[in-house]
Amino acid sequence: MRPNSDIHIMVVDDKRGSREALQKMIAKEGYRVSIAHDTETALEIFGREAAHLVITDLRMPGRDGISLLKEVKRMSSETEVILISGHGTVETAVEAMREGAYDFITKPLERVVVLKAISKAREKQDLTRENADLRAQLRSLSDAPGFIGNSAAVREVKELIRQVAPTSANVLILGESGTGKEIVANAIHRSSERAGRPFIKVNCAALPETLLESELFGYERGAFTGAVSRKEGRFFLADEGMLFLDEIGDMPMALQAKILRVLQEGEFERLGGNETHKVDVRIVAASNQDLTEAIAERRFREDLYYRLNVIGIHLVPLRERRGDIPLLVEHFLERFSAKNNQPVNVFSRAAVEAMSNYDWPGNIRELENSVERAVVLGRGEVLTLADLPAGVAGESREDDELPVEAGSTVISIPVGTPLAEVERRVILETLRSTGGDKSAAARRLGIATRTIYRKLDQAEQLKS
Repeated sequence: MRPNSDIHIMVVDDKRGSREALQKMIAKEGYRVSIAHDTETALEIFGREAAHLVITDLRMPGRDGISLLKEVKRMSSETEVILISGHGTVETAVEAMREGAYDFITKPLERVVVLKAISKAREKQDLTRENADLRAQLRSLSDAPGFIGNSAAVREVKELIRQVAPTSANVLILGESGTGKEIVANAIHRSSERAGRPFIKVNCAALPETLLESELFGYERGAFTGAVSRKEGRFFLADEGMLFLDEIGDMPMALQAKILRVLQEGEFERLGGNETHKVDVRIVAASNQDLTEAIAERRFREDLYYRLNVIGIHLVPLRERRGDIPLLVEHFLERFSAKNNQPVNVFSRAAVEAMSNYDWPGNIRELENSVERAVVLGRGEVLTLADLPAGVAGESREDDELPVEAGSTVISIPVGTPLAEVERRVILETLRSTGGDKSAAARRLGIATRTIYRKLDQAEQLKS
């Protein structure tokens, strides 16, 4: 079987010579090609067997190419449509892009341009399908919401969460910064019998000792200058629920002794008060430090360590579970597309490969930020290396695509092409990437909106 023989491409053109020439050009690449001379015939064929790609002339007797585009998209959203015309205008291109056309090519057709457009359209379809598969995997990984992955390390953590969540045992989560310690703590809480009770978080590294103590235990009015009223502490607020002590390795030794008392006796006093308060609080603690080393250096109490480490969970850094990165990328892509009210994009294979190969010193948090940046600043339907931070893209940036790039599509331009034609192609591709928004296209190109019309008109005059 030829490599492309399972790909069905439909060619629609009312001119027999143009139709047959395009059919031969595409069939030579191994694609299976069907032809039609008008929109009605094309829709009849499409109804029997949907095509992966439709290449249609714009101007035809009866219903034109835009009409066919609309019907094809209504019948099959996965099918990409490329419009061709010998009378292309910016208004027509804008309308085509708004209706969902993948590309708009002007006659006379150049083999390299047509085949490149087909290749890029097929690549987009493949990426979309791969992303759909990833989303299906994400939906199946619901046993520990938020903790995404299917590696052995992640499966082990999920099993520990499943086992420990129904119990009242304290848990100590260890791992580098950004590995998802709070996410695991949340997963434990949501799966526990305390799920309907408070989940209170305290970052022990973010507060000085005096403030941390008052945050944890509260204080009475007049306990210190500025204490004009009583304040309840986090232990009180977390009663019958869970208290998450993040970065507990940074907690001062004096406070560690007080934490130990709460763990042993279930009681405490507010600062400046004498009344003892009983609480029922489950503790989940986390640290990015080696606490056994901290114990040896007398920076952490050994007795507190063993009180906390009833169940220990170790989170490996992202660089040690690279196979989970595509799933995480897809998870964040969906989240930030929704958050920023943008269509769900896809990443190019080169971009996903670069992210999978990067070491991520900031772990999941750094990956999350990089994906959000790409969604917000991305220039097309397909996010490429150019949309990633330079450090993530690394040396691969130069190899992602060919030099002339506008958003998601690489524009193949033969040497010697007139400058006006180069400008025309770049403008049309930018319009495609903005969904036909001329003002947005102008901003991306750094030109005035009226300049778009002028340059396209100049290019058409040169061709005529």
